[in-house]
Amino acid sequence: MRLTVNGRIFDVDAAPDTALLYVLRNDLELNGPKYGCGLGECGACAVLIDGVAARSCVIPIDGCAGRDIVTLEGLGTRERPDPVQQAFIAEQAAQCGYCLNGMIITTKALLMRNPRPTENEILEALRYNLCRCGAHIEIVRAAMRAAGHELEARD
Repeated sequence: MRLTVNGRIFDVDAAPDTALLYVLRNDLELNGPKYGCGLGECGACAVLIDGVAARSCVIPIDGCAGRDIVTLEGLGTRERPDPVQQAFIAEQAAQCGYCLNGMIITTKALLMRNPRPTENEILEALRYNLCRCGAHIEIVRAAMRAAGHELEARD
C-alpha cells in the first residue's frame, strides 16, 4: 500500500484493513497521533486527510491510498511551528498534553475551511475532542489566538 504522509510517499506492508493510526505510529514512527479510545471518539488520534480532520484509529489504510495525510509532525517544525502550534505554545494550552494532537489538528482543519471562526464555531469544532486534564479554557484561548482574535490579558 502506498501512502502519502507529510508530503512523503511511503510503501507500507500492512493488511488493507489495518487502522491508519497503527501504520503511522508503528511503521512510520510518527508519535503525534495518540491511541486514546480506539473507537474514534476522543480525538487523540486525529490527522488531516485531504485537509479534513479524521480519526485515524478507525480508518483503514486502504481508504487512504492516493490521499494527502498530514500528522502533527507535518504541520511545522520545532524551529518554525505552524501558527496553530505556536498559539497553543503561547497560551500554554496543555497539562499532560495527550489530547493536544487532536486539539491542534482539529483547530487546523477548522481554520483551513474557515479562517475567522467565531468562538461558538471553535467550541463546536472542538466539542468532540476530549481533554481529561481540564485544560479546555487554555485550549479554546489557543484556538482563538490562532484564528486571530484579540484576547483579554489573563490575571
